[in-house]
Amino acid sequence: MDSEQRRKRKRINKPYANFFSVKSLTVCLSFFFLLLFISSDRSPIRTGSFRPVLSVPTSLSLLPTRLALVRDSFDTRSLSLMVEDRVLLPDHLLLIVSSKLRNNENFYCVYYSSFNSLSSVNVFVKPALSVDEYREDKSIVRCQLPPMNFSAVVDLRRTWEAKEGDGLSRGNAAVAVPSWDRVVYEAILDFNTAVVFVKGLNLRPHRESDPTQFRCRFGLTNFDKNEGFVFTTKATAAAQEVIRCLMPRSVRRNPEKAQGIRVTVSRVDAGEDAIDGPLPSVAKVYSTNLQRQRSYSRKKYELCACTMLWNQASFLGEWIVYHAWLGVERWFIYDNNSDDGIQEVIDELNLQNYNVSRYAWPWTKAQEAGFSHCALRARSECKWLGFFDVDEFFYFPRHRGQDMQGQNSLRTLVANYTNSPIYAEIRTICHSFGPSGLTSAPSQGVTVGYTCRLQAPERHKSIVRPELLDVTLLNVVHHFRLQRGYRYLNVPESTAVVNHYKYQVWDTFKAKFFRRVSTYVTNWQEDQNKGSKDRAPGLGTVAIEPPDWRLRFCEVWDTGLKDFVLANFADTATGLLPWERSPF
Repeated sequence: MDSEQRRKRKRINKPYANFFSVKSLTVCLSFFFLLLFISSDRSPIRTGSFRPVLSVPTSLSLLPTRLALVRDSFDTRSLSLMVEDRVLLPDHLLLIVSSKLRNNENFYCVYYSSFNSLSSVNVFVKPALSVDEYREDKSIVRCQLPPMNFSAVVDLRRTWEAKEGDGLSRGNAAVAVPSWDRVVYEAILDFNTAVVFVKGLNLRPHRESDPTQFRCRFGLTNFDKNEGFVFTTKATAAAQEVIRCLMPRSVRRNPEKAQGIRVTVSRVDAGEDAIDGPLPSVAKVYSTNLQRQRSYSRKKYELCACTMLWNQASFLGEWIVYHAWLGVERWFIYDNNSDDGIQEVIDELNLQNYNVSRYAWPWTKAQEAGFSHCALRARSECKWLGFFDVDEFFYFPRHRGQDMQGQNSLRTLVANYTNSPIYAEIRTICHSFGPSGLTSAPSQGVTVGYTCRLQAPERHKSIVRPELLDVTLLNVVHHFRLQRGYRYLNVPESTAVVNHYKYQVWDTFKAKFFRRVSTYVTNWQEDQNKGSKDRAPGLGTVAIEPPDWRLRFCEVWDTGLKDFVLANFADTATGLLPWERSPF
């Protein structure tokens, strides 16, 4: 009997023993993970000594105080954005952000004082100047330059508050932000090579350089961190700001693996020893094709156009509508930091099936490099690619009483040479027009408003076959170097000219004083090259309107294009031109 009772008690007590064993283990593990969480940097409990202090210098305006109401509602760490790279440009700080941002959101640049100690860091915020798309999966944000004694390692937030523990770490404080005069800034994949765009090599303008003195270095991380694998390859071509290097052998057979690889450039001597360290780099390799899947499945466009502009939104509609009538089928707009609503104009044009792509080109005074970049992007889509500005209009003048300018006439002209074994470039001379007596911008557009020009032609504009450009991509804005065996064709003035509305009313023209996009053209405010054809004669270095400006550059009254536009583009009922009716 006693043994039977003992067996019953054993069966009853056994489940409880198992229960307490599992419960004890669970409690112990929970306590262990709690300790681990508290000790990590994810815990809201802070024990460190680093405590940034928010202060706003009196010289800088505060953001609206109503934003302070969100301080208890948001965790700024969850709102922080990953800034991949930063570049100090002459008039602003550029941030490259590793995500797509909507430009209708409010973003704020967060500045930190230089780290003199770990106990106190002054922090202030300013609204971002602008936000833009960049490549397929990134964004760029433009911030004001940091004031003296503040770091250029600027962060980005969706809210203005800098909370305790939300700031630079000791490692980030030591990050070097490259200046625009010495940096590798773009790179695109071109078959088995990478075309790398570089500031700071100081190569001779308009000349090919010796590629054997350069090497490219490829890696997955920043080169200043000395982390990860680095592959070095030889340069195969060099000119101006463009270095072409072989891709590492490991990715040549699978170009998709090259997407997003970092690249920089270094200079070596004859003994393969580095003359100096690799240049700072914010460049990653990307494909040249905008739509890689689509580019191989469709027929190439016969005629495309590429331009670089800044704050030309009010002129873009007229330029595209007119040249589309002449046969341009595809447009590549390189936007050099415009802030005049140009994307809205492009969206409106695309709703009308004008096939316009805008590419943010944030790099100042890099027009030649931008045109090389555009030539590579357009090569898979276009047989011919024209490079001309939004104040330049192709025109086929009347000849022997016949109107030579029919619809698609420009496309027809270049198509005659698409399969030529000789010609890879078509050059057309330019006539420069003046203000034509006007003191305000013409409401009907430049083609109708400006009708008086200089007698002698100035320079030329080019349309090229992008697949036949020299491997260096060397260009001087107006034309490219071609592959060996090919040459250019000069179009007779009696067949076609370019009306260049170069000297417009003063309020429009004076913008040229403050911004010249070409790398090798001196800014007009600088006391250099005053005799250059790029300058307006006699204006000097100050944007002061001469009393007789409206009468200058007027030697020949030429209403040919005006008459043609009014006859072929004006609405028969209202007399309005397309760019007057549409909100361009």
